Amino acid sequence: MSDLTARSVECLPPDALAEKLRAGRPLRVKLGVDPTAPDIHLGHAVVLGKLREFQDAGHTAVLVIGDWTARVGDPSGRSATRPMLSEDDIEKNAATYQDQAFRILDRDRTEVRRNGEWFADMGLAPLFELAKKVTVNQLLRRKDFGDRMGRDEPISVLELLYPLMQAYDSVALEADVELGGTDQLFNLMLGREVQEKYGQPAQCALTMPILPGTDGEKRMSKSTGNYVGVSESPEEQFGKVMSIPDGAMAEWYRLLFPAEAGPTGHPNAEKRRLARLVADRFHGDGAGAAGEARFDRIHKQKAVPDDVPEIVIPPGEVHLPALLSEKLGVGSRSDARRLVGGGAVKIGGEPVTELDLDASALDGRVLQAGKRRFARIRLDG
Repeated sequence: MSDLTARSVECLPPDALAEKLRAGRPLRVKLGVDPTAPDIHLGHAVVLGKLREFQDAGHTAVLVIGDWTARVGDPSGRSATRPMLSEDDIEKNAATYQDQAFRILDRDRTEVRRNGEWFADMGLAPLFELAKKVTVNQLLRRKDFGDRMGRDEPISVLELLYPLMQAYDSVALEADVELGGTDQLFNLMLGREVQEKYGQPAQCALTMPILPGTDGEKRMSKSTGNYVGVSESPEEQFGKVMSIPDGAMAEWYRLLFPAEAGPTGHPNAEKRRLARLVADRFHGDGAGAAGEARFDRIHKQKAVPDDVPEIVIPPGEVHLPALLSEKLGVGSRSDARRLVGGGAVKIGGEPVTELDLDASALDGRVLQAGKRRFARIRLDG
C-alpha cells in the first residue's frame, strides 16, 4: 500500500485502503475528468500517473469522461459560475481528452465510461432520490460555496448539483477508490456518503498535490496560460519547461518523475534534463534531444529552425492577428495583437507593428511569433 499512496496528500479514511487491499481482489479505481477544454496538461498527468500505478499493480482503472458533469462545470475553487459548454464543444474535447490520456494510461487495461450513460436518461424520480441523500447544509460546507455565500455572490442550483453528480458516478461504477487533486477532497468524501446511502461500501478518497504551473506559483491551468500540454510538440514542451523558475524544479521532478533523482547539479543542466524527460515521456525516446537541439538553435545561435513549416496564403490584404491565431497556433486574435504590440512578432527577423499587411510583403519570408513559433509564408499562385 505504501507504493500506491506515495506522493499523495491524503488517503481517507486512514486505514480503508489497506483493508480493501487485504481482500485480495482487483479494486475499481476511478478518476473523473470533465472535457471543459481540449488539452490535457502536466497537472492532469500527476493524477493520471497515479491511476497508472494502480493499473500496473493489477487494479481496474476506470476513466470517467464527464460529458454530463461538464455541462454543469466543477465549481471547485471557482469564485463565479462557469459558463455552460455546448454539446459539440464537449464532444470534441472528450475525444481529444481520451486520446491524450492514453499517452499515460494503458489503453487495453482502461475502462472508459461516460457519465451520460446514467445521467442522459435519468428521470425526475431517480433525481429526486439522489437529491434526498444530501442536505443543503452539507453542500454549503464546501469552502468555495461558503466563501461565495459570505460575499453574497450568486450560486446557481445547477452548481449545487455538481458534487451530487460526481458522487453518483461512484455509485454507478461501484468505485472502491477515487482519485483527485487536493481541491477535489470534498467531492470525493461526498461520494463515500452517497455510496453508503445507496447501500454500497464506501470508496477511499486519495488526493494528489497540485502541480505549480510554469510561473512556479499558480496551479497549472490552460486559462492562466502557465501550462505544458501533453500533446504539444517536443520543441514547445522543451521551451516551456526551460522557462520554469529554478525553485519549482524539485516539485516537478517529485510529482512527474519520481524514479529520477531530483535536481542536484547546476540549475540550467537540471532544467534541461527535466525538459528532455517531459518530451521523451510523451513523444518517445529521442524527442527531448531533438527539442533541445531546436531550442539551442533558436535561443543560443539565434538561427531560424531547419524544419520551419510552410504556410500558403492568398494574395491581398492579410490581417496579421487572424493569420497568427489560425495558422501559427497563437491562442486567439487578442493574444496575437498583444504579441504584436510587445514586439514579439517578427518578419524576416525584424519586429512588425502593423496589424494589416499586403500578402506580397510576406511572400518567401519567415514569420515568427514569440520565441518558438515559426512559419515560412508562400503566396498562392
